Amino acid sequence: MSATSQQASLDQDPRVVLRRARRGPRRRLRLVLATLSVLLVAAFAANVLLGDYTYTIVDFFRILFGADIPVASYLLMESKLPRALLAILVGLCFGASGAIFQITLRNPLASPDLLGVTMGASVAAVWGVLILGLKGSSVSGLAIVGALATAAVIRLAGGRAGGQRIVLVGVTLTGALASVVHYLMSRASLYDVQVALQWLAGSLQAADWGRVRLLAACLVITIPILVALLPSLRATQLGDELATGLGVGRHVPDLLLAVAVVLIAVAVGVAGPIAFLAFMSGPIARALNAGRHTILGAALVGAVLMLLADYIGQYLIGDVNVPVGLITGATGAPFLLWLLSRGAVGKGTA
Repeated sequence: MSATSQQASLDQDPRVVLRRARRGPRRRLRLVLATLSVLLVAAFAANVLLGDYTYTIVDFFRILFGADIPVASYLLMESKLPRALLAILVGLCFGASGAIFQITLRNPLASPDLLGVTMGASVAAVWGVLILGLKGSSVSGLAIVGALATAAVIRLAGGRAGGQRIVLVGVTLTGALASVVHYLMSRASLYDVQVALQWLAGSLQAADWGRVRLLAACLVITIPILVALLPSLRATQLGDELATGLGVGRHVPDLLLAVAVVLIAVAVGVAGPIAFLAFMSGPIARALNAGRHTILGAALVGAVLMLLADYIGQYLIGDVNVPVGLITGATGAPFLLWLLSRGAVGKGTA
């Protein structure tokens, strides 16, 4: 057999064809993740090194490794660095959680903020501030409980019907919970309302090392669980019946949603309800990855968006420090309208 005929025979081998078909998407995914990682490092550097008080790269590493430079060391280690790291961790949690919701429920609208999970956290936090007089970490803890409780109610009310019914239940519950927030604020004093509004806006103003450690611990616990469930996650995209036929247990979607709820609950408890961040990250990552889902890509997109929004809010809008949630909300609403105008919601609904 000649070399040409051997090559032709090899090109027709199904295993070779399948291997080549897989190579392209994998190469694209690696390129997307590498690009997002570079953007993340650049955004982190901008947040830490630039701003009202700038640092050189040399001074940054000197301070990081123990050098004491008056004023500069304190600002970097107690303000800029924990704030930038918290932005990354919050963005990772929001981005990953939003992508898991959208993939598991097979609906591009199925993000925690649009389904009422973050609104549940908001009700609990506002109730804690206005009724119980709580502050600081106590409000964060109550917000986490509120998010988890709301997610449980949505899952129970949605039943086994799947994504479409859960989305409808979540949207309905969001409206009801928003009314509760408005009622609580209408009965409170002006000072308490200002405190509640500051939390509802979503901000990194209270960033500290304790919050960074809490989110880091949450990711350390949840990432191994998510990695173990990833093979099943790909099968759940095919539908419940096909996934069951491929050997995926019916409990897997619930486990995936539980991981996503824990991520978003802790992130909201730490930074408040960052509007539209979870919603935007998944579609952006999917568009970059040629229409294929990627949770890691969505997490990186969330972190990059969080850093950029925080930098814009701190330094690029006059002399006012605008909460990061207002920046993401202002960009997320047009993004949702654009997604609706393209008909992407109808195509992605189970």
